[in-house]
Amino acid sequence: MAPLFRVFTIVLVVFSGLVSVPALADTVPTSQGQVTLSFAPVVKQTAPAVVNVYTSSVTKERRISRFGNDEFFRRFFGGEGFLGGPSKRRKQKSLGSGVIVEEDGYIITNNHVIKGGNDYRVVLSDKREFKAKLLLQDAKTDLAILKIDTKGEKLKSIKLGDSDELQVGDLVLAIGNPFGVGQTVTSGIVSALARSSVGVSSYQFFIQTDAAINPGNSGGALVDMKGHLVGVNTAIYTRSGGSNGIGFAIPVNMVKSVIRSSRAGGKVVRPWVGAQLQEVSQDIASSVGLDRPRGAMIARLNRKSPLAESGLKRGDIIVRLDGKMLDSAKEFTYRFATKVVGDDIEIIFRRKSKRYTATVSLIAPPETVPRNETVIGGSSPFSGLVVANASPAVTAEMGLSDIQKGVIVIGLKRGLAARAGFKKGDVVVEVNDEPIRSVKSLVRIVRQGDGYWDISIRRRGRLRRMRFSH
Repeated sequence: MAPLFRVFTIVLVVFSGLVSVPALADTVPTSQGQVTLSFAPVVKQTAPAVVNVYTSSVTKERRISRFGNDEFFRRFFGGEGFLGGPSKRRKQKSLGSGVIVEEDGYIITNNHVIKGGNDYRVVLSDKREFKAKLLLQDAKTDLAILKIDTKGEKLKSIKLGDSDELQVGDLVLAIGNPFGVGQTVTSGIVSALARSSVGVSSYQFFIQTDAAINPGNSGGALVDMKGHLVGVNTAIYTRSGGSNGIGFAIPVNMVKSVIRSSRAGGKVVRPWVGAQLQEVSQDIASSVGLDRPRGAMIARLNRKSPLAESGLKRGDIIVRLDGKMLDSAKEFTYRFATKVVGDDIEIIFRRKSKRYTATVSLIAPPETVPRNETVIGGSSPFSGLVVANASPAVTAEMGLSDIQKGVIVIGLKRGLAARAGFKKGDVVVEVNDEPIRSVKSLVRIVRQGDGYWDISIRRRGRLRRMRFSH
């Protein structure tokens, strides 16, 4: 399997200045003039909205002493660089791209472009440089919002299109800064829609294009022949580290939801599904009268889920959402996530061989139980853990799946837990053969501990086991 590399991309295409372009989408060129049609008017109109994003961070590089990293000697002799001199500070830099989506200086880019940074600079196409403020990070979509102070100046921005209108074969352009050589434009077509298993975000629903995308282009724009933003380039599939004609972009309809959240206060709150969905097999499709496998089957359903409140049950197959036919469970998850809390949506589903329609009122993930946020003390392997009771609200904040049981690690403070191997997002499900259903039960077991710990945690969907004794 060829490796998958994320890409720093700036892609921007505007064809609104081209009167005859729309006709080419439906007809074969009939003249030399049509064949030699230039993309220059589109590029000229949109390129000013594409920017370079520079991220820098300062990290500490600890010098190793002859005693290694032994905690006892570190405390005895003191200091991070004990017996080895002071620790060094290393400045790290990364380059990516971004797109101005609002004229007052709102810029969309990839989360992996700015992740871990503490200083952000944006360079416009006219080479002016601005210090940027990070307004929002959304790891689930791999998107982030930066803001620059324009002092009242209105910048050139790009109009947001509708990624649902894209068709395979449509022409698109990508404008970015590959390998840091300067702003570059590449052209191609939409190679595929709804690509999944790309692995760069939680919502596996990507636009695939053969427009050349290379490292340095991440966060850039993918634009259609109307000059509208239809996607944010985020990854490539490559054997060499360069473009092999397989690039992926986040659909602009998902980008819109992140921009809305940024304007509303900087926190992304998506509608709560409250269900686990699975793909529909041929046998299941035949059993309910579908002509082929499509839609999303409800495998598990929280009784407080908005789907359950609207009458849906486990085993139902959702085939349409607000008029859009669903090909897969991943498509349902994507389309549901682009909706707005407080809205009502129409869902069409199959139960056995009958077809039903339901109106679902969208709600934010609720705190079905008090979170009871607690810092574990003492001298056990749990020392320093910050834990909370699992609920839809907490699992959403931590980027975990909808349905979780147990106690969630929401942070780590100074203590033994970090060295024991715990990580933020771990779900503690069992200790010494006793199920952990609440923070209260975990605290009780820790206090009663006799020095032996057999711990089961769930991390990224996999069950892990850790044993400690002293």
